[in-house]
Amino acid sequence: MTPESLVELREQVAALTRRLALGLAEAERLEVKRDIFVVHKALEGHAAAVAALQADVLELVRRWKDADPTNAPEFAAARPVVHADHIGASTFIEKGWSRLSLGDHEGAEQALRHALALSPGDLQATGLLGWAQMLQEKYAEALTQFGVVLTREPTNALARVNLGYIGLRQGRLAEAVEHLSKAIRLDSDRKATLFANFYLGLVYLERGLPEEAEVFLRKTLALGPNLIEAHYALGFALWLNDERDAALAAWATGAELGRFSPWGARCAAAHETAQSGATPVRAR
Repeated sequence: MTPESLVELREQVAALTRRLALGLAEAERLEVKRDIFVVHKALEGHAAAVAALQADVLELVRRWKDADPTNAPEFAAARPVVHADHIGASTFIEKGWSRLSLGDHEGAEQALRHALALSPGDLQATGLLGWAQMLQEKYAEALTQFGVVLTREPTNALARVNLGYIGLRQGRLAEAVEHLSKAIRLDSDRKATLFANFYLGLVYLERGLPEEAEVFLRKTLALGPNLIEAHYALGFALWLNDERDAALAAWATGAELGRFSPWGARCAAAHETAQSGATPVRAR
């Protein structure tokens, strides 16, 4: 919808509103009904075009995210249910969720802080704010938000996984194991269980325990066989376990599955290095 077409439709609606306010003669009723229907159909057409364009933008965001080889948790919070409220907090929660989905973490944080200013303590806004801060590597602030969420909702598996990820990033590995293990025991969210196993695999790689890492990375791939970064990490666990052929196979699989992704390229590079007789180095 162009600005010009929107202005034109607004003018048509305003003109019809004025006609109805003045009262209609019997002969005008069918004409006004037809004009209202025309405006309505025009708006429906614009709405369909906007929805299609939004889908294209989300696909661009997905492809942009795929181009960024990060281990950060994929944003996976459910879309908030927007309800009318006299203070407008839910509008900013919806805006924050949308910005997070689009990868605009700073914009999401701004919207969610506004939501919490209007509705202090809102659990949904608090959790989303934690996501926004974590994805900006504002780990101390994110820890505070997720701590609030878990105090009020101890079974929130995604919050547990995010705390585990932050512990991994900050080198607090025992704390990471605690949160990730709890998320696996909860087993209340498939994506949370998937990433809890993946991050536990990474924790055990950091600890120098490749056998334990292999166990969790294989569980990860049983749940999500297309998670390329798990194939990459599994290759290193196998390599450190002196299972060199299996490591090469893991990297080859990751390279094939991720032919157009950075993680696939990393798998291919590790495979090439190992085949040359050198020792591959894991990117973190």
